[in-house]
Amino acid sequence: MKTSRLRLPLLMVAALAIASCKEQEITDTLQNQERRTETALAGAIPPNYALNNWMAALPDNVSIAQLSIPGTHDSGARTEPVSGTAKCQNLSVADQLSAGVRFLDIRCRHIDNSFAIHHGAIYQNLNFNDVLNACISFLNSNPSESIIMSVKEEHTPSNNTRSFEQTFDSYVAQNSSKWDLGTGIPNLGTVRGKIKLLRRFGTGSPKGIDATNWADNTTFSINNAAANLKVQDFYNVNDVNTKWTSVENQLNDAHNDSSNRLYLNFCSGYKAGIFGIPNINTVANFINPKVTTFFNNHTSGKYGVIILDFVDAARSQLVANTNF
Repeated sequence: MKTSRLRLPLLMVAALAIASCKEQEITDTLQNQERRTETALAGAIPPNYALNNWMAALPDNVSIAQLSIPGTHDSGARTEPVSGTAKCQNLSVADQLSAGVRFLDIRCRHIDNSFAIHHGAIYQNLNFNDVLNACISFLNSNPSESIIMSVKEEHTPSNNTRSFEQTFDSYVAQNSSKWDLGTGIPNLGTVRGKIKLLRRFGTGSPKGIDATNWADNTTFSINNAAANLKVQDFYNVNDVNTKWTSVENQLNDAHNDSSNRLYLNFCSGYKAGIFGIPNINTVANFINPKVTTFFNNHTSGKYGVIILDFVDAARSQLVANTNF
């Protein structure tokens, strides 16, 4: 009997020891997996890389045309009277920049000799000074970064005593050192800490990258002495699969082009819904997941400027990661 009583505790000790070994083995396996993941990420992403300063890890002599750049369509459009008709972003301009966005699409109504941010007829409770303050504050905090800003006149001008260009010039004059108005497509080093103008309004003199010859609702090229652009802006979407084909073709063309051509790829659009009312969400809900899938499968190389509705940090990071 004594032998039996002794054997039972020994068996229990052995069982506990085996269980403890198994638990330690599982813990070691998980830790090793975590270390392998960390090592893989460390190899893919440079030190100090973060969405607020991802350009810091890139050399000065790289052309902005040789990058993959997260962007937003109608960057200031966060207000709408009817769901799906005007709102294009959830994040403020400041939050977009912190989330890695480096291309802003700014639509300005010229009113009372100033710029109000509009999407069509809808005022966005935002003015151009608000946009510039967000951009300049961001660049002051992150001088390694550059913002490409497309500026376009939107809706009907009202009560002005000067031209759209003159009003634009007055805004530039407030912080002229923060702007790059050169006409060419620059290397990153020359525009760090600055807003690079991509101009969609008429002007009396050369100013910024000239994108005034903008074709409607299609894919097109702009070639002049200073600017070399290819733009996909198919926005009136009858079939979302056709829209995705246009987006994907532009991504592949950008990837395969080693020239200094800047590719702008609008993933945005609207599709007619009930009673023919345009619906932005229908297109975004179809295209954005496909953008995510594409960049999960294409993790390196340049793909141009990817211009999104309802950008978020996760999708922006997938785009930025391809630069490394």
